[in-house]
Amino acid sequence: MDKVKINIIASPESWIEGEAIKQLENTARLPGMVKVTGLPDLHPGRGTPIGAVFESKDMIYPHLVGNDIGCGMMFMQTDIKLQKFKFDKVIRKIPDLQAPMGDEAAAILCDRLSLSEAFLPTSLGTVGGGNHFAEFLKVEQILDVEIFEANSLNKKKVSLLVHSGSRGLGEAILRAHIAHFRAGGILADSEEGRDYIIRHDHAVAWAVANRKVIAERLLGALRTTGQTILDICHNSVLAKEGRYLHRKGAAPSDQGLVIIPGSRGSLSYLVKPVGKLAKSGYSLAHGAGRKWKRSEAKGKLSNRYKAQNLKTTTLGSRVICEDKALLFEEAPEAYKDIHQVIADLEDFGLIKQVATFRPLITFKKVTS
Repeated sequence: MDKVKINIIASPESWIEGEAIKQLENTARLPGMVKVTGLPDLHPGRGTPIGAVFESKDMIYPHLVGNDIGCGMMFMQTDIKLQKFKFDKVIRKIPDLQAPMGDEAAAILCDRLSLSEAFLPTSLGTVGGGNHFAEFLKVEQILDVEIFEANSLNKKKVSLLVHSGSRGLGEAILRAHIAHFRAGGILADSEEGRDYIIRHDHAVAWAVANRKVIAERLLGALRTTGQTILDICHNSVLAKEGRYLHRKGAAPSDQGLVIIPGSRGSLSYLVKPVGKLAKSGYSLAHGAGRKWKRSEAKGKLSNRYKAQNLKTTTLGSRVICEDKALLFEEAPEAYKDIHQVIADLEDFGLIKQVATFRPLITFKKVTS
């Protein structure tokens, strides 16, 4: 068997946990694997590293994509003028994005967005738990005026970032695969492989629709509109140049602009992919990446903060989250330094910075 190339896109200044590297090395031993790439946000997952790209020949590995198939980021320029954005007023109007809309409201939104009835599970339009969120932001700094203006961005208006995926749909697809194959792969050109891809592609499309509906719910409640700048998926598998490219927490660098958020208490970066895209598996970091496991965060921070303190960040932004455990799990300190992640991508010749954005209000969860 040919030696599989293991590629880590990170500088010595970026701390990457040894367990994540070990998980990356384990994936390189899978049959048919050609190349594995760890990005600067690389961190351990449940047996599979997050912030990585896995390139195989002939084989598909659903467990490398994970249970949240289609999870990604939708970034919009809203019509809300920054000078008229009032925190308390906006917070009062934001709907509960964890609560189902109801069949009638969901059908109306699907009709407005030209979505078929195949997109109507009760979880449509809900953000989900974990690191998922919906966030209003403002421009902090424009770093490339030409690209910024060419994409219809306006520093005087508020932006919206939605991070969510396929909710229970992706989970059901992965469980069905594991019930028959455990963590084993399947031949792409087999009945099982073709069936998985059909279900996978539906989950990706559903996740895109879900982000659209979440945005529509938010903007509708505020009686405004917006324009989508990008919608990128960072959990998927697709065929590319004779290989199957599995992304697990990795943003595509071959689909235009990319938004790379930090934690809820740090800046987000809008970047343009540049250079030799194949070098990093046609992918970029999808965020800052976790520094601490969820189970560790509260123990490390509870002696420094009360849950209520974590609802306001050092940047002056607000966090809507009534789940105390989640507030600690998603605290800014639990994440790596987004500035270092961006510096690594830039030093490796993979991105050009376009603009930075400061969070204003981050919606997580209104009930525990």
